[in-house]
Amino acid sequence: MHTPDVDEELVAVATEVARTRCRGDNHTMAAAARAADGRIVTGVNAYHFTGGPCAELVVVGTAAAQGAYDLRTIVAVGDRDRGVVPPCGRCRQALLDYFPALDVVVPTPAGLRAVPVADLLPHTYVWADHQPDTPS
Repeated sequence: MHTPDVDEELVAVATEVARTRCRGDNHTMAAAARAADGRIVTGVNAYHFTGGPCAELVVVGTAAAQGAYDLRTIVAVGDRDRGVVPPCGRCRQALLDYFPALDVVVPTPAGLRAVPVADLLPHTYVWADHQPDTPS
């Protein structure tokens, strides 16, 4: 079940990328984000035993490479028909730092919902707080 606030096209795009591009253990998650201009940017994770970027972070970099600096909504979908998967803690923090007004599609007992990224990380660390003040 999906709620009216969910970008169904975005979920469908991420689901298709997960189905067609995630193969084997190296790529198990796909993500799609909608930019302010309506473009959809996609990416897959790059798993490696030393770490590696999640699909959401690949989308952030891909969006920047394409000049889409204002993402509005993002969703991640797992391979093997796992459906929508909420972002990990690292991605939640990075998404909040890059796009504080971003909505994230997540699964809930009542179906998919689009929630503000800040709601996924209450009482969060604010990355800008540790930056030195810029002289005027």
